[in-house]
Amino acid sequence: MMSKETTVPSSANPQPVHARPSSPVIADYLPTNNLGEFPTSTPWCQRWRERRHSFRHTSTGGFDPRHYIVEPLAVRTAKEFVLRHHYSGSFPSAKKTFGLFNVSEGEPRLSGVAVFGLSVSRAVLERALPDLEPNVAALECSRFVLLDECPANSESWFLARTFDALLASDVRGVVSFADPVPRRTNEGKLVAVGHAGTIYQASNADYTGRATARTIKLLPDGTVLNDRSAQKVRKQEQGHEYVEAKLISLGAPAPRAGCDPALWLRDALHAVGARNLRHRGAHRYVFRLGKNQRERDRITLGYPDLKPYPKGSDSCD
Repeated sequence: MMSKETTVPSSANPQPVHARPSSPVIADYLPTNNLGEFPTSTPWCQRWRERRHSFRHTSTGGFDPRHYIVEPLAVRTAKEFVLRHHYSGSFPSAKKTFGLFNVSEGEPRLSGVAVFGLSVSRAVLERALPDLEPNVAALECSRFVLLDECPANSESWFLARTFDALLASDVRGVVSFADPVPRRTNEGKLVAVGHAGTIYQASNADYTGRATARTIKLLPDGTVLNDRSAQKVRKQEQGHEYVEAKLISLGAPAPRAGCDPALWLRDALHAVGARNLRHRGAHRYVFRLGKNQRERDRITLGYPDLKPYPKGSDSCD
């Protein structure tokens, strides 16, 4: 078993930051790591509970569709589930959320959540599915979380049912990313082994290569401070309080009144022991939705379909 414990940051209430014009570029001078990647093709199904991962081998089987149903889920319920169980401890902007319910014992029990929502950038959807209106007819699958009680192969059935529901509401395309890079805390605890993309390959997704290579900021608890969150702090945009509270809970000093938010962010990242991580880009998968293959083929794919699917593993340069 590869499961290890993860650290959950405590809550905190920072003082508000009073924005001044921020510096155009402020170097962070954080240490940079290179990490190997998880194999892209693997017979293991990933599971979660209380932000700890575990695995089910596909050969074990055991999934019985008579014991499960898929229903639309209130965003609030989906958010509570994802925050409780997924290692990231974050919930993205959601437009369609679905629950996988175990009904084998009579009373439905929530066992998995799928979140489809708005991409951080419209361009992500426009480039992958140029015929479809971004964030309307095309969505991003941003969270797909199943509990450790779910048998192997549950995810393919769950994903297919969500696609049926999306198609019924005029969604015609989905983009999803598989991140093969593991996440560790500063103490070396493994909090996420990497998203292999097995479910997307098993569901016949179009594989369209990697997203843009970049350097990401890894926080000491193994979670990522993405560029959008950092920008919220620098520009004091909606949601900056949550990001600031997160950093303070990890050991950053509360911002002083009148300080430059960009300078505070730089110093806060140093204070908590954040690291830069060179990332070669997540694997990008695209689903074109339709009642039959002819309908699916009519939807333009913005990138070449690069089948056969990638196999094996590689490392970050």
